[in-house]
Amino acid sequence: MQCILWNVIVVGVAAVTGTTRGDEPWLSIPGGAGPGQGKKVVLVCGDEEYRSEEALPQLAKILAQRHGFDCTVLFPIDKTDGTINPEERSNIPGLEALRDADLLILFTRFRDLPDEQMMELVDYIESGRPILALRTSTHAFALESSPTYRRYSWNARDPEGGFGRQVLGETWVSHHGDHGRQSTRGRIAPGMGDHPLCRGIADGEIWGPTDVYGVRLPLPGDSQPILLGEVVQGMSPNDPPLPGPKNDPMMPIAWIRTYTGAAGKPARVFTTTMGASQDLESEGLRRLLVNATYWALGMEDQIPEKADVAIVGTYDPSPFRFGGHKRGIKPADLVDP
Repeated sequence: MQCILWNVIVVGVAAVTGTTRGDEPWLSIPGGAGPGQGKKVVLVCGDEEYRSEEALPQLAKILAQRHGFDCTVLFPIDKTDGTINPEERSNIPGLEALRDADLLILFTRFRDLPDEQMMELVDYIESGRPILALRTSTHAFALESSPTYRRYSWNARDPEGGFGRQVLGETWVSHHGDHGRQSTRGRIAPGMGDHPLCRGIADGEIWGPTDVYGVRLPLPGDSQPILLGEVVQGMSPNDPPLPGPKNDPMMPIAWIRTYTGAAGKPARVFTTTMGASQDLESEGLRRLLVNATYWALGMEDQIPEKADVAIVGTYDPSPFRFGGHKRGIKPADLVDP
């Protein structure tokens, strides 16, 4: 599927290497044994509500320690004290790590990054390398201060919907479920039960307390829904589905597509509107994200029958809400002893 080619120059430059030492504003997790050895994954977080700064470090630990991928997690960093601050919309240091990355995993919301940081993301996006996007990444950017990259904003009109619509397949539309009162159960889309992305996942196994997002149907281009979001009446995985039109039809909550950027190379793209830190308590969702990592990198023949997605270390995610992030945390504090 050929998307709009944006006027961007893709620049090849040297790689960033290193591990977290305590003075670096990112988290580096070397890969252990596993099929992912030699593959570099950069995970970029930055949202004010859904605790991406908690979800992505845990996902990175699973990918590195269970599957061998080298992972680097980048955070929104407070310019005054170096702590992780999701409310700092204009600073994600370390994006140079994308220059030699094999996969970008993105979980941001309404970021307004300076040109020198946005350039690193745009160069990657347009390069033809794969993208895995979570939850608010459909509205990843709100570039009020950057005329250079404003077309990537969630509400851009030329091209319509900016990065979300043109690259991922959708921008921000609506809360389809009742936010904070109705949760989400994942139903495997018709005909997708044998897809490699669904390997080891039972229909209805995925559940999360976040609500279903609305999208415009059908999704554009060659988009293929993988998972549909059943709106659940309450906030428990055992609650029944909501009767009525909200579930007829159900909204896609995970889909795949291709995006051809300025480099002229089609990239694999996986998007899910789930992914909050509490959603990641679902074993099925963790398995979907691990499977998606393999798939995005063209390694679907190496997806295990039931991928190991056991939590690494202690994981006690904070409830999703604005202003709910843990204060005073630096990336070095997230390194396992």
